Amino acid sequence: MRARLVTGLLALAAIPAPAAARAPHRSPAAKLRPRAFTSCTGLVGYARRHFAVTHGVGVAPVQPLPDSRPTGAPKNAGTATPLGSTAPTDRSGVNGTPTFSTTNNQEEGVEEPDIVKTDGSTIFALSQGTLYAVAAAGTPRIVGTLALGNNASGAQLLLRGNRVIVISGEASSGIGKGGPVGVGVVGPGQPAIALAPRRLPSVAQTVVTEIDVSDPAAMKVARTMTLDGDFVDARQNGGTARVVISSEPRAIAVASLRTKPTGWVPTQRLRSRVTGRDSVRPLVACRAIRRPAQFSGLGMLTIVTVDLDRGLWTSDSHALMADAQVVYGSQDSLYVATHNWVDPQTAPDLIPPSQTTMIHRFAVTDPQRTTFAASGQVPGYLLNQFSLSEHNGYLRAATTSRPIWWGGGQPQSLSQSYVTVLKESAGVLVPVGQVSGLGAGQQIYSVRFVADTGYVVTFRQIDPLYTIDLRTPTAPSVAGQLELEGYSSYLHPLGDGLLLGIGQDVGSGGRPAGAQVELFDVSDPTAPKLLQRTTLGSGSSSDVNYDHHAFLFWPPTKLAVLPVQISPPRGPQPGPPQPAPGAPSVVGPPSTGQGFVGAIAYHVDRSGIAEAGRIAHDAVNGSVPAISRSIVIGDRLFTVSDGGVMASALDTLARQAFVAFPAPPPPQPGQVPAQPPAR
Repeated sequence: MRARLVTGLLALAAIPAPAAARAPHRSPAAKLRPRAFTSCTGLVGYARRHFAVTHGVGVAPVQPLPDSRPTGAPKNAGTATPLGSTAPTDRSGVNGTPTFSTTNNQEEGVEEPDIVKTDGSTIFALSQGTLYAVAAAGTPRIVGTLALGNNASGAQLLLRGNRVIVISGEASSGIGKGGPVGVGVVGPGQPAIALAPRRLPSVAQTVVTEIDVSDPAAMKVARTMTLDGDFVDARQNGGTARVVISSEPRAIAVASLRTKPTGWVPTQRLRSRVTGRDSVRPLVACRAIRRPAQFSGLGMLTIVTVDLDRGLWTSDSHALMADAQVVYGSQDSLYVATHNWVDPQTAPDLIPPSQTTMIHRFAVTDPQRTTFAASGQVPGYLLNQFSLSEHNGYLRAATTSRPIWWGGGQPQSLSQSYVTVLKESAGVLVPVGQVSGLGAGQQIYSVRFVADTGYVVTFRQIDPLYTIDLRTPTAPSVAGQLELEGYSSYLHPLGDGLLLGIGQDVGSGGRPAGAQVELFDVSDPTAPKLLQRTTLGSGSSSDVNYDHHAFLFWPPTKLAVLPVQISPPRGPQPGPPQPAPGAPSVVGPPSTGQGFVGAIAYHVDRSGIAEAGRIAHDAVNGSVPAISRSIVIGDRLFTVSDGGVMASALDTLARQAFVAFPAPPPPQPGQVPAQPPAR
């Protein structure tokens, strides 16, 4: 289908042009800046007064419609190379350690937790409740295993020197890392996307485990820290990790605790196998807890700061009485987005159309602690972490005003999207510029900020890709617009004026028709162009749509790798769509008539998208395991699945070796507790 380019000077009749840049209304600092509690008595009194009104119920949920993910697909996002560069930072160690790729992080120098980490010589991978250490040199081999127990559900890793930090636990509220997502289309004009999460009272706990990996063949647990609440996300700046926890107060369910600080403040239990000590204490002191100027629920957002060079016992905590939705980290800041409380019993047609999201900035320049810095608000809702970006002292936020379908009711007005620029002043994130009117009647499906340019994809039945000029923060503007069918749910900057989009082709009726990869030329922001689109056919999907950590781009060889699952075709299959004369080429899947589970690698440059090869792991119990991650070490590409690790030649993708993970061993006594410890 031929793409149609519309610059910022033109506007579709059915879609109003984005509003001219303007400085939004500035709220007084007193209405935005959170206030610290001066005592536990004040905290308990505040919580009890609001409990009488809310009865402990959290923010009003926006009900997501069923989405199009394949069975078993992850339900959290993500979730990218550093902005302003072309790929994950290359790492070269001492003593000839080969160059290797890192986790696909959003920001350079800010590490994100993931299920696979490497130091260039050993691959640490989580699979089915077990941590594996795989030596990458020579013939790959498993050199160590460590069973993590039942608390390994949804576990994530951070790596620092000889320490691996495992963050695990069960998020019973249904909100996981990366904030609210769920992109897909289930019917004509019905986007299955949750722009605000549902949080229910829970007794979930998060377990942070410090593992000594100085000898990968003998990994051992050093300390465990058990925290009340769900794990939201984490960021690592050098030797400092900051773990964001969102907890529901126990006082909601236990009436006798409503008069006590322990009913509202989460608990931390630290168990050390180094010293043999076991301590239980409040996770955060009452005086280190702030409350938003506008009530944002009775939940507790806690940031736990850990010095990874010294261990878990060095943790420091600060909290905000609010529910956490989205976490974004830069080299200087950690931002956490929260929603103001709305009575969940409010009828859909009575919910105020002008909902806002609060954004709280915490300074992270001190490696020993995290300090509250400022708060602000933006209209609408954030999609995920990529909706936020800090650049040259300004915060950019992309939001959608409200879901088109809220609780099944008809919308009061067409949704629209914004890009708002904020600047910190006297403890307030003050809006200094804004573009509004993006995608009338649509929602944001992906965002990427690269230096002074923003890329926003909105979708309902077509996919407008907006380029936003942010060179003058106080006067942002739409530079260009490109309309396509389908949508991109993940955008990745490749450098050299190129942008890669991973998403879904859309067939008749607005339904997903299979995975697609799109290459855009954005060297001229006023005239973005589609260079090529590659479709994978009906029944295809990729985890990159839901988790950006699943994507790899390796700049030295211009290689993009993404995990793919393609269902076998049913009935007669049409051939690849034929482009109109002069339109970019559209490449369809090979006509093998077979399904595929594995990873597909593409050479991507200005000449287009060329498939370099496919990798599939050996079958386990008669089934081919899905590949979840890809990393480069030296001249080899390693792919990881629940079945094991495969090494392939980086230049040809030829198979070199496959090491299978054995059946998970039973947890050993004294390792990570199988159940949350009793208080």
